[in-house]
This record gives sequence, structure tokens and C-alpha cells, in this order.
Amino acid sequence: MEWWVILLVFVGFLLLMLATGMPVAFSFFLINMVGAATVLGGEVGLRQMMLSIYSGLTSFTLAPVPLFVFMGEILFHSGMAIRTLDVLDKWMGRLPGRLSLLTVAGGTIFSNLSGSTMANTAMLGSLLVPGMQSRGYRKPMILGPILGTGGIAMIIPPSALAIVLGTLAHLSIGELLLAGILPGLLMAVLYFTYIIGRCKLDPSLAPAYEVEKVSLGEKLADLFKYVLPLTTIVFLVVGLIFLGVATPTEAAAMGSVGSIALAACYGAFNLGVLKRAVRGSLKVTVMTFMIIAGSITFSQILAFTGATRGMVEFVAGLPLDPILILICMQLILILLGAFMEQISMMMISVPIFMPVVHALGFDPIWFGILMLLNLEIAFTTPPFGLLLFVMKGVAPEDTTMGDIYRAALPFIVCDLIAMALIMAYPAITLWLPGLMR
Repeated sequence: MEWWVILLVFVGFLLLMLATGMPVAFSFFLINMVGAATVLGGEVGLRQMMLSIYSGLTSFTLAPVPLFVFMGEILFHSGMAIRTLDVLDKWMGRLPGRLSLLTVAGGTIFSNLSGSTMANTAMLGSLLVPGMQSRGYRKPMILGPILGTGGIAMIIPPSALAIVLGTLAHLSIGELLLAGILPGLLMAVLYFTYIIGRCKLDPSLAPAYEVEKVSLGEKLADLFKYVLPLTTIVFLVVGLIFLGVATPTEAAAMGSVGSIALAACYGAFNLGVLKRAVRGSLKVTVMTFMIIAGSITFSQILAFTGATRGMVEFVAGLPLDPILILICMQLILILLGAFMEQISMMMISVPIFMPVVHALGFDPIWFGILMLLNLEIAFTTPPFGLLLFVMKGVAPEDTTMGDIYRAALPFIVCDLIAMALIMAYPAITLWLPGLMR
């Protein structure tokens, strides 16, 4: 059977099951069982599928996922996030769109402290929307910055999704995490530029208001008391990986211990906080691991049938410049992102795209960051971007999905500009991993 027929059958049936509303994990398990029984050799194939799942889920590289999520849950439930926003608010002065800028600044900092994009968006929305609404901010400047900045958690470490991608694509987790730092900061700069420029052109989007004057001494005192201590957690995660002192798993464990210790120092850690953090971490981790388990055999079936090899040979033989093929892959991801959630996109695309990336000679870490950025765009892409629905839950009552779609579009454009810059200048992603090497 031709490779393209095999690929079409498996991917087509998978998309069909997802379209019926079947959960992603169960869709993969069903198609894997059929594939293992028919392609890998009946009972022997099913046994091999179970062994592969066990081997994949007991991998040491997946251990940071629950630890990073737990770290962020502790920081959110302990209230340290609220205090940090209060401090940043005092430093914003009378900048145009100051509360929108506060959203970007706060979200970027929290991205360094949480591996959960949805938690980042929900937290920013619940904390900042009421204040922005009371100050007369219009919906584009209320909703857009929260949507855009919430997704930065997918790029800046610690990113749980980056670990899942690194595991599926067999990339260095440490290098992939470090490679996301500069692209994430680039996205924040683009958001800042857009907000200030848009508010200068149309001040009615974010009306100016009287700001309580705070002395420099008080600002510095709050900065040293509530914000700078958070850098210890950033160092425990990013710094230890960069210095080569700890693996990503060890750094994640240190970050979790550090977040508990810091919450305890502020008197904000108790049994209730621990229970809520553990419950939230378990929900995210179980969902993620179930989907990873389903993707493992899917990749093996494609490889065993020769579909992966045939596709790589076909793409490598196309009379196109490799960069055009890369752009086509990004366009496919953007299209998928309008209808699917991120882990599902990775399950389908990683087994197909990564062999092509290696065959064309692209740096896999660089491509991994491009893919993460594309997944971040998918989070806010109408009509089914997951963050759009999270935002709906914390938005003002009279907000429609159309309002949310329109608010998200300028920030999607900023993300596309960031992607173009990263494609043109790979050093943006590869400089820090190169220093670590």
C-alpha cells in the first residue's frame, strides 16, 4: 500500500473521531488498538503497544511536567501573584494604557513561575478585568493583552508544553526551555509597542486617570520585598539548567520546593493552599499523560508502515526551497490551530514534521520554538482557540465571543511578526542554548 494512502487513512480516521467530539486520548487509543492489531501483528502488536506506553510514560524527561504545574499552582493559590501585580502597578506611572501594560508585564513574570497557559490567563483575567472595566477601558484593551500575554507561558520556561514537545520530538529539554526565553521577551516587547502606539492613536481605548503618587523609596521597598524574591525561583529553574548544575527534572523539583518555601516565608502557605495546588496539578498532569500515551504508538505505527519514510522522501524531493517547505508546515499548524487544541496538534504533526525537519537540515531546537509559537497562536485563533473560552469565563458579562475574537487579532499579528523575526534570525532562539553547550 502506498505511504500516502496509509497516512491518509490513519490521520483521516483520527480527525473524524475528534470531529465527533470523542476525547483526544480515547481517539488515539482506539486508532492505536486497531493499528496495532492490523499492522503490528495482532496480539503481539497490542502487547508491544502496552510496553511502548509504559516505557514512554515512565521516562525521566516527563517528570518536570507535574512539578512545573505544581509550582505555578502554589504561587497562584498563595496570593503572591496579587502582591506582585500591586508592585508593578506602582511602577507604571502615567504610561498610555498602563493597566494593559501591567497585564503584559505581570503575565511575562508569571510565565517564569508557571507552566500553565490556562492558569496564567485565568489569573490575569480575574485579577485585572474588574479594575480595567471600572477605569473605562474598552474591550480591545481589556481582553487582548490578557489573551496575548497568557500564551507567553507556553514559550518562556518553565513551559509544560515545551517538555511534552521535547519528549515527543526527542529534543533536549534543557536546550528547548532556554531557547524560549528571548522569543518570549520579544513577544512581550511587541505587545508593549502595540499597546502604547494604539493608545496614543486612540486614547479612548484606555482613558487616563489620576494615579496615586508613590515615593521612590516605597517603590524600591516593595520591589525588594515582593518581586525580587521571585527571582530565586527563576534561578532555581532556569539558572540551574543554564549552568549545567541540574537536569530539567531536578530544576523543576527545586522550583517546587522554592515556591513552597517562599509562600511559607510570606505566611501564605497552609493545608488549603496545598490541597488546591495538588488538585489542580493532578488534573492537568493526568490529561497530559493520557494524551502522550496515545501518541506514542501512533508514531510507531506510522514509522512501521513506512508512511513516515515515504513522506520524508517525497518532501525532500520537492523542487522547493527548504524555507518554503518550513513556511508551509507553519501554515498547516495555524490551520489546525483554528479547530484543535495544542496537544492534539502535536500528536498529529510531530511524528510527521520532525523527520522532515531533520531531512532538510533545520536545527530541531529552532523548529521546536517555532512550533511552540505556532501552538501559542493556536490558543487564541478563532473560532476554537482554548484561551478564547477561558477568557469568556472571566470577561465582563456583556462580552460576546465576537468581542473576544476582535481583541485577539492584533496580538496574533504581533505573534506572526515574532515568528517571522525568529525565522529570519535563528540566533534569537539558538544563542542561549549555544552558551549552555
